[in-house]
Amino acid sequence: MADPVTTTSTATGTPAGLRRERRGWYLYDWANSAFQTTVITVFLGPFLTTVTELAAGCELGADTCDGYVHPLGVRVAAGSYYPYLISLSVLLTVFVLPVVGAIADRTVHKKRLLAGAAFTGAGATVAMALVTGERYLLGGALFLVANIAFGAAVVVYNSFLPQLAGPDERDAVSSRGWAIGYLGGGLLLALNLVAVTLLSEDDNPQRTLDLARWSIVSAGVWWAVFTLVPLRWLREHPTAEALRGAGRNVVTDGFRQLGRTLREIKAYPLTLFFLLAFLVYNDGIQTVITLASQYGTEELRLGQSTLIVTILLVQFLAFGGALALGALARRIGAWKTVLLSLVLWTGVIIGAFRLPAEAPLPFMILGGAIGLVLGGSQALSRSLFSQLIPAGKEGEYYGFYEISDKGTSWLGPLAFGLVFQLTSSYRVGLVSLLIFFVVGFALLAAVPIRRAIVAAGNTPPRVL
Repeated sequence: MADPVTTTSTATGTPAGLRRERRGWYLYDWANSAFQTTVITVFLGPFLTTVTELAAGCELGADTCDGYVHPLGVRVAAGSYYPYLISLSVLLTVFVLPVVGAIADRTVHKKRLLAGAAFTGAGATVAMALVTGERYLLGGALFLVANIAFGAAVVVYNSFLPQLAGPDERDAVSSRGWAIGYLGGGLLLALNLVAVTLLSEDDNPQRTLDLARWSIVSAGVWWAVFTLVPLRWLREHPTAEALRGAGRNVVTDGFRQLGRTLREIKAYPLTLFFLLAFLVYNDGIQTVITLASQYGTEELRLGQSTLIVTILLVQFLAFGGALALGALARRIGAWKTVLLSLVLWTGVIIGAFRLPAEAPLPFMILGGAIGLVLGGSQALSRSLFSQLIPAGKEGEYYGFYEISDKGTSWLGPLAFGLVFQLTSSYRVGLVSLLIFFVVGFALLAAVPIRRAIVAAGNTPPRVL
């Protein structure tokens, strides 16, 4: 069983050692959110698309580009390259993340696994400094490594949650983690905003491209440096199975256990049904997050500074939104709160479709609406899923969960990319995302959540 958390109590009644661990856990969200915001949400889409357009023979700074590149001999529109990369990353993570989760459940050194994944992803992000000229293939390869490592680290990170909070505390703990993450990601984004505003030149697109590259690199450095804190404050919580298997090859054991879990998972059909609903609606959320900057630059013809200010607004409003929806969940339950958030997401997509081009203010207002709903929908989904995991298999199940989380969704970007290639319209591609929120809402509403928690062998929280 997991080793007990220490001891000294505080005025709140929570042991001091547990409070320290929770702070460390929150700070990994602070560390890795820089990758999500600075790299995935803001800079990488426009940056890699521009590099790809250069490789396709387009001029730097051109308003439109109808060129094509041919990675591995496949003809790809320059504007579709980045969405296709996102889809490819999830096809790879389908194989990687569940294995990482199974290993996390079998190892007595879970923190080492977290460190290896985090530093690999941060290193690949820093290596984006080498993506110059027309090196779109190098940029794509580094993105795949960084994004897969990012997901692997989050699998391990998420698997700590059930060991740090009981059923009635997880919504609050998860929401605080997301909120702290938005502050961290927002702070680095603010620093990059200052750099872009002060150093960019309207008549020098190469300088703008270089600033984007170094902003991406800064996220890798931030990720690596702040990961040191949770690695120091978190404690190992090995499962009983991990303690029994100490000294054995955890990789081999991880593969074996994953095979057993895949055979046994049908015993938890309601957990699978929730996961299906999450995969669908989170596909829509992640596609909006990942492709928002590309939509803003390519379709709405907004400047980089406008995009950064908007995403910065999203970050800081999401801090309050995560805490507010967490508070709402304490009153009406996490399940109902997530359902409400999906209704709001549908309104966001409709609003984004109607946005006028070259109009920064409406884009910023819509960004504010995204910020208010974004953090809560993600944080509460994470804590709600933790209630549906059989004890001792947190890593494995969060491996399946992470396949569609934090930018590794594939159906949404694939649909967006295909629609763009067929219509040359980012607006039509955006409309295709509505189906993910509508179907996801219907599937989640059909989950008997209390019965699902009991079926997984867990105690339901007082309010669902």
